[in-house]
Formats: sequence, structure tokens, C-alpha cells
Amino acid sequence: SLSKLQLKTGDLDPRLFSRLRHLQKLDLSDNLLDKFPNSLTLPDLRVLDCSNNKLEDVTALKQFPLLEELTYENNVYLTLNDDYKVMFLLQNLRLLNGKDITKLAKHVRHVNTRKLTSKVTAHWEKFFRDQLPEKHTAEQVKSIKKKFLKSVQTNVVYGPSSLSEFTRWRVKMIAEEFLARSLGLELNSDTEPEEKTDDNEEESTESPREAAEEVAQVGNFPSYISNVTVTPSKRKRNSKSSPGNKKCKTQANTKKETEEDVSAEPLHFLQCHSKGNSREDFKTQLWSCVFEPVLDSGARKDPIVNSSRTVATCGGESVCLIDCETGTVLKKYKVATEEFFSVAWTTLMMVTSDSRKKAHNILAAAGRRGIVKLIHVAADFCYGEIKAHKKPIATVCFSPTQETHLFTASYDKRIALWDIGIPDYDYNFKASQLLVLETASIPLRIALVPTCPEQYLLAGCEGGCFAWNIKLDKGQKSRPFEAIFQFPDGESMTTAHRVDGLAFLNDDVVVSKSSKPGCIYLWSWSRSFDSKGKGCQQTMSAVILAELEWSTTDMSYLTLSTCPAKEYVFCGDEKGSVWMYNLSNYTTAWSSAKGKRSERRISPTQILKWPELRVNGEQPPEILVNNVVADPAFTYLVVLTSVNITAIWKKS
Repeated sequence: SLSKLQLKTGDLDPRLFSRLRHLQKLDLSDNLLDKFPNSLTLPDLRVLDCSNNKLEDVTALKQFPLLEELTYENNVYLTLNDDYKVMFLLQNLRLLNGKDITKLAKHVRHVNTRKLTSKVTAHWEKFFRDQLPEKHTAEQVKSIKKKFLKSVQTNVVYGPSSLSEFTRWRVKMIAEEFLARSLGLELNSDTEPEEKTDDNEEESTESPREAAEEVAQVGNFPSYISNVTVTPSKRKRNSKSSPGNKKCKTQANTKKETEEDVSAEPLHFLQCHSKGNSREDFKTQLWSCVFEPVLDSGARKDPIVNSSRTVATCGGESVCLIDCETGTVLKKYKVATEEFFSVAWTTLMMVTSDSRKKAHNILAAAGRRGIVKLIHVAADFCYGEIKAHKKPIATVCFSPTQETHLFTASYDKRIALWDIGIPDYDYNFKASQLLVLETASIPLRIALVPTCPEQYLLAGCEGGCFAWNIKLDKGQKSRPFEAIFQFPDGESMTTAHRVDGLAFLNDDVVVSKSSKPGCIYLWSWSRSFDSKGKGCQQTMSAVILAELEWSTTDMSYLTLSTCPAKEYVFCGDEKGSVWMYNLSNYTTAWSSAKGKRSERRISPTQILKWPELRVNGEQPPEILVNNVVADPAFTYLVVLTSVNITAIWKKS
């Protein structure tokens, strides 16, 4: 036991340790180690505890091939990617951080390897094989190897985005092995040989951190609804009647009557926000979900390529992180006295112990208590909170250009702008309030104007739709609104109405809901807002481009969302259905200087009906769709309901 001795990496002398030929158990916990020396040897080591250190890399642990039990909790720079690396490198490992990982490790070593190998091989065959002449020089081989390794790590994608670092690491290893076999190249010494796999092995979706303790409480909780039977229904385009209840074995499909139709299948129905983990909880309301940004995407800034399949959802006392493909609840964070209303992601460049900068995703979550929780998701750690308002926070969002700038909109009729700062190595951070925007009524939805996100903010409120100048060089910290927008109301125009849905479809087109039932408006920001107007609190008429036909319900707070890359609008209704509008045929005309208003209301491209879902033999009560969000590439659609069910659909 060498625990609690303030040991640094340099204190582990290989000359001494290499003499411990029969050492089986080593405790290095509660020290200051940032890495392992490569030549400690210890050929018989079976149990290693290096928790509560400052480790940043695990690959040196492969020097202990007989290791069976490994603990490295509370090394904040180690992530899920490192868990997967040690599972691959240490073939005898059974316990990781106290959890049995035998089944998952088998998956990582065999199924994962098999899938990545086939993708790497296919990438070579498709893009590189023909580039190498039959009689090639060493220089040509070296050049193509360099290009291939770079290309394959960028383009071969598999598994959730939270594992992208592990995937790139394995892809590079597999690609080098492939080139060594195919072209007779020398293999790097740090590459492990591939194992033969049994083609019939089952895939596992367990996570080694699935039962970690608080603070980011990833517990043993029921995620799937028990005893569910789903009978999806075949539907025709634009059908507004109830589902035809024609039984369909595997997926909810729509007939391809036009090119615009989207075939979608319900993948998962999850009940992961239950109060006290109760399977009987069908009352917790789910409010907000947002897809995790992809880290280290290099040159791939295209939102389509960058699309993630990991989504954060909130409702009741918890925030969950879900892998949309597998339906696995990766992490769960709980605060017993809170009701969460909103979540938002940002990516911060945090400094490691040796002063290098590394990108990490941070999740902000807020709700009834008026407090913003800041969670470093990869480290399973809620590192801080901001007491932002004395009343509930309805919604939060980060600036797309200033990654530390967070807007919080509260029932105290204020929208505050905070600089959350960047936490240091020990998670010390300093938050400061930069602005307060006074609203005449409770703000429900906020959106930054895409062409000038540092200058204008738009908010849908209980009493109308407002805009503020948020430029920080204006000195004045507390500001009234600059404009209120009026919308058609029968024969006249009105400013007084609840706006409970607000989002930008592209740089100019705003989508907002609800000056009258059954209607969603699309309007032009640039043509509606007069930036040369004198003074503030002006009334401006929204220049309407089109109306979308929607449910005639008078139910409030069923919000909308957009998928700008695919030019889609989504909005759920009071019957569990999702109304989808593909507007790609309209946007070009709207963007022209003389863009005329579409005369008739635009019908939905498709309505996804809620499947006949039976829980313990009974249908859930009235299902309201509070929110529905697609990932940037529109591969997945996450539907949040009023009955504690998260439904995940996949475009087929």
C-alpha cells in the first residue's frame, strides 16, 4: 500500500518496481499521479487501485496483462473512452471501478472490433485501393498510409458520440494492422494484435458507469417501461383521423406517396424520469431535450456529419443522458427537491494538469428552484451551481459564439445573461452576471438571432413576442425590450398573446406559435425588425411568410422545434402526435427580396401518430407532446410527453 503519500509520477522508480516480480496487489490511491511510467513491469499484478489521482491516460496500463481488478475513480480527466480502452487492452479484466464488466468487455473486444474492421476495410476498398499503383515505391506507400490513416479516423464512425475518442483510437490501430497485412508495412509497437471473434456473439449495451454513485447519479434505475406492447399503425400522408390500427409487426411506416414522405419507426419508449424510480409514475412531465455536440470534429463542421446520437432530457427531479440508437440511459443526475424545466450544452476548453487545453462538453440544467446546475458529463460530476433567480427558470440557452455565455429566462420576468467562466483543474470557477433584460410578462422561449447572436435576442412570452439589444458594449446593464411584434388576429393585428413556441428555421425565418388556435406563423426577422428605429419599446408588424396548419387545441406550452439543416419544423399535439413540415420547397422563394406570402396554410408533410402503447395491458392516460426535437441530421426524433414517457423514433 502506497496510498496517501503525495506521490508524483517521478516517484515511481522503474528500477525498484521491476524487482517486485511477484507483487499481486498495489494500492496507489489518493496521490498526485498524472500518468504511469511505461516500464514498471510488475508481471504478476492482479489488483490495482489508483483512484483519487490526476491521471489523464490509461494506455500504459497494458504493461500489466494479468490485471483482473482495476479502480481509478475520481480521476476527473478520465472518461468513458478510457473505460473502453482498458477493457480492450486488458484481456483478463473482470472488475472496473467495482463493477463487473465481463459482458461489456467481451462486446468491446469482439463485436466492436469486428464492426470497425469491416468499416475500415470498406473505406480502403472504396477510396484508396485504386490509388496505389501495382509497382509502388516506399515513398508512395508512406504517402498513402498517411492519407488513409487521416481519412479513416475522420470518416469511420460507430457507436455513440460520447465514445468518439475511443473509436478513433481503435480505428487507427485497426487501420495500421490492416496496412501491415495488406502492404507488408511495419506495425507500430503500441498496437495490440487482433483476436479472432465468434460471429454469433451477442452485442451488449451495458456501460461500466451505469451504476456510478452521486454526484452525477448513474444508478440502477428502470429505464424501459415494463410490460409494454406497441402496436404501431400504418398511415397515409396528412391523415388527421385516428390511426387505422392496422397491425404492423416491427415499425410504424408511412406509404411513400410523395418524395416528401418520411418513413419512421418507433425505436424506444423510456420511463427514465420516474419519481423515486417508480414504475407506476405516469405523471412526471418531461420538458426539454437537446442533442450533445460532437467533440473533436476537426474539419467536420458540417452539422450533418457532426450529428450526435446522445441526447440530454429533463423532467421531474432528474436529467438523463440517452443513447438514441440503443435506448441505453447512459447517465442520470438527480436532485430530490428540484423539478427540471430546461437543459443546454456548451463545449469548454478546459486546462489539464500539464497546462494543455482539452475540449469538454458541459451541460447546464435549471428549473423550479431558479438554480442552474453545471455538469461535466464525462467526469460524472456536477461541479457548480449558479443561484440565478428567486423564481423558477423556464428556459436556458448558450450563445453559439461565446461558449461561456448563458441566458436564463425566469418567472421573475427577467432574462439574465451570465458568464459561467471556465473551471480550472480543481473545478474552481467564477460566474458573473453581464446583463438583465426586463420582460413585461413571463418569458417562455428564447432564441438568439443567427445572423447577429451577440446583438439581438428574441423571446416568446406570456404576453407577446419581444426583441432586445444584447450588445455588451452598451454600458447599460438592465435593459427594457427594444421591440414588440404584432401578428394578425382575425381582421386586425395584436401584440397581446401567449407565444409558447419560438425557433429559427434558417438565418432569417422565425417560426412562432400561438396568436390563434390551429396556427403556427413563419415570418421574416430582417423584414420585420427595423434596427434603425429610434428609442425602444417600438411596436413592429411581423412580416408573415406563411401559416402552418396545426391542431386546433387551445392547450398551451406544447412547444415547437426546427431542424435547419433539413428545413423541417416539428410540433407535437394534445393527442401524442407529431406534426412534421418539410419546408425546403418554400425557403428559396421566401429569401428573395420580393418573397411573397404563401396564400394558403401549409399542411403538414406528415403526422406521426402515437402508437397504440399498452403498459401493463392498459393504455396510458391523455398524452400531450410537450416537446419534440430532431438531431441536426434528422436521424432521430425524440418526443417528450406529459406521462413520463420519452419516445425515440428513427428515420428509416
